[in-house]
Amino acid sequence: MHIISQFEKERLTLQERLDALKSQDEKNRLGQFATPIELAQQILLQSVALLSPKLKIRFFDPAFGTGAFYSALLTSVSPKRITHAQGFELDKHYGVTAQRIWSDTPLNIEISDFTKTNPPSSDSGRFNLLVCNPPYVRHHHLSNEDKLRLKYAVKSSCGLSINGLSGLYCYFILLSHAWMSRNALAVWLVPSEFMDVNYGKLIKHYLKEKVTLVRIHRFDPNDLQFNDAIVSSAVIWFRNQKPSPDHRVDFTFGGTLLKPNIQKNIPLNILQEDAKWSHLHKEPLRKKSEALTLGDFFKIKRGIATGSNKFFILSKEQIIARSLPMECFHPILPSPRYLKSDEIICDSYGNPQIEPNHYLLDCRLPEHEIKIKYPTLSEYLQTGKPVISERYLCTHRKPWYSQEYRHPAPILFTYIGRLNTKRGRPFRFILNHSKATVPNVYLMLYPKSFLSSKLRHQPGLLRQIWVLLNQIDIPALLQEGRVYGGGLHKLEPKELARVSAFPLMSLIPEAPVNLGVQMKLFI
Repeated sequence: MHIISQFEKERLTLQERLDALKSQDEKNRLGQFATPIELAQQILLQSVALLSPKLKIRFFDPAFGTGAFYSALLTSVSPKRITHAQGFELDKHYGVTAQRIWSDTPLNIEISDFTKTNPPSSDSGRFNLLVCNPPYVRHHHLSNEDKLRLKYAVKSSCGLSINGLSGLYCYFILLSHAWMSRNALAVWLVPSEFMDVNYGKLIKHYLKEKVTLVRIHRFDPNDLQFNDAIVSSAVIWFRNQKPSPDHRVDFTFGGTLLKPNIQKNIPLNILQEDAKWSHLHKEPLRKKSEALTLGDFFKIKRGIATGSNKFFILSKEQIIARSLPMECFHPILPSPRYLKSDEIICDSYGNPQIEPNHYLLDCRLPEHEIKIKYPTLSEYLQTGKPVISERYLCTHRKPWYSQEYRHPAPILFTYIGRLNTKRGRPFRFILNHSKATVPNVYLMLYPKSFLSSKLRHQPGLLRQIWVLLNQIDIPALLQEGRVYGGGLHKLEPKELARVSAFPLMSLIPEAPVNLGVQMKLFI
């Protein structure tokens, strides 16, 4: 049962008022998602239990908000143990209110950008308890100027080169290293995606090599910790000291921090930075692949990104109504939700026999030629030119209205989905007989040369492969992918390529072994 102090009652009331003044879009852009007090108190109870009872606490939170963690600290320890407390808050909207709430406590709150502030120069000025829920700002909301500044700051702080696709929370973790005293305890409430994505490799390297990782708790993705953010969360505890050779890490999952559903104690030396840590509660880390994967059979690509589906993808009726030249359009499949069948039949021209019928505008002629040859198309392009042509993808194409070419793929994969569907499967493999290209809500599977050769001689083999692909165990797919809050699962091309191809081995026993690994195929 959590304790609500007078400070906390006032803080919660003001937090609700301040949040109501922010739109959801603004919260998403700035990554501002307040920590629920119940969760904050669970985190502090677990954290204080890891501290020596006699330790005088120097508390630090570089993304303070209105102070959920500081409030939780005051209910977890005697105020006499807190000798110093420091917070940073970039947004005056919250910072000024926080200063007023905590004005009668030893806490010092600076309304400034933590990432632009120099850390203390001596160990005595640093902090021994860092607790933070950093802003969840995705990389595309960071300017190139900020990325360069932050990358240089991380290199200076801990000697690591960060991936430019990293979210702001990754920079916070690494930049805070210089603010921690020796043996300090750090606690981070962050999106669990770092455990799976490519840019998370550096964070995992940091947790393995630079500090002593104590515990990672991953919340069940179906149990959202924030009412206003669809994100799967994790809590990380580590100490600012090098790990011992025999160190072991607690990985917990589900339930609460105090009573997790699953708990495993895993040797640090078997953790692989390029493996997915989110599945450690399910099974031991797998060794490097000793079996064939889908990537050995298929080259996997994402469907095309048009730059503006509404402008570049039209129905046949829209094309006719605008008297646009049909020869400048190619068939493209609609979203998977419109596919009633997992097999796409086509007419004699290769057009898919599905509703709704969609066509992609793709013309390579320069504008002055289009104006002469296709005046109606020229007029249509002019309607989109002021805005559409200035979008990122369009500015990198010549001409701006041309599209990336993708050969039709015989097998498609719907790579985003949930378990709680009528089908009971979050993903679908689709047999495609048409010449249609696909938007980027699909992955396209192209047979590699050895498989393509077999398909030419055995036309019926493709259907057999498709049937077996749809029989791949759901856990085998899920363990290679990632999951977001609310149970939304996703598989990127490289992740699908890592899925075991064991079901296909009986059909194609002579498949080449990836990277020259020697193995026996049991058929």
